[in-house]
Amino acid sequence: MKIIFIGTGSGKTSLKRNHSSFIITNRRYKLLVDAGDGISKALLMAKVSYNSINGILITHLHADHYAGLPSLIVQMKMNKRREQLDLFVHKDIAKTVSDFIHHSYLFEEKLNFKLNVIDLKENSEAEVGEKFSVKFRQNSHLDEYIKFDRTKRLEFPCGSFLFTVNNINIFYSGDIGSGRDLRLFDDYRINYAISETTHVEMSEIIKYYLNSRPKILFLTHISEEDRIRNKIQRIYRDKIIAAYDGLTVSI
Repeated sequence: MKIIFIGTGSGKTSLKRNHSSFIITNRRYKLLVDAGDGISKALLMAKVSYNSINGILITHLHADHYAGLPSLIVQMKMNKRREQLDLFVHKDIAKTVSDFIHHSYLFEEKLNFKLNVIDLKENSEAEVGEKFSVKFRQNSHLDEYIKFDRTKRLEFPCGSFLFTVNNINIFYSGDIGSGRDLRLFDDYRINYAISETTHVEMSEIIKYYLNSRPKILFLTHISEEDRIRNKIQRIYRDKIIAAYDGLTVSI
């Protein structure tokens, strides 16, 4: 199994880091987690073939996490993809994502490959591939946005995730609202963890590491201006690692 960090930046566009995304690959299945603005170019930079990606998981609907999805599908079409593409999205935004693709004039009849939308539900396990599953739990990242929805028609799912691959548990915080969200999977033994760093204090991340003791905690969604990660790396060395674009980890 490998984790490939395609982008490790925050929502602010940067010349140093692409928007946050990574691939978990297990045997013959590659799952891309998030497809924000510029994802197609980021994959090229990481030397990942578009058509080698079997599935894409969208954590939530902020543009730096999903705005590049139609463009990536176009690139797959232009590279003569024929195999089905799985799209893992929370059930409450599955139609929104499907409409986004449809309104980008990406019709399956012209794509020549099937788009298979797989609904994620709260605390339910979805099979990704052989000995590969994902579980969604709602976090608080989008809670403050609800009051701005004057239409009262929008849904606000935003997930933290547990990936289980060959009995290895990988916790991914996703974008979160507070340090409390880092504890959403405390009922599992976490082997490896990936935490965003933009919306949570570093002290909360360190507290999580000391309590949960994953083998390695990777930091991502890193703001270009934040230099504290270098200090953290000096203290915790190979236990808390600030990821960078192109970092590939074999587990």
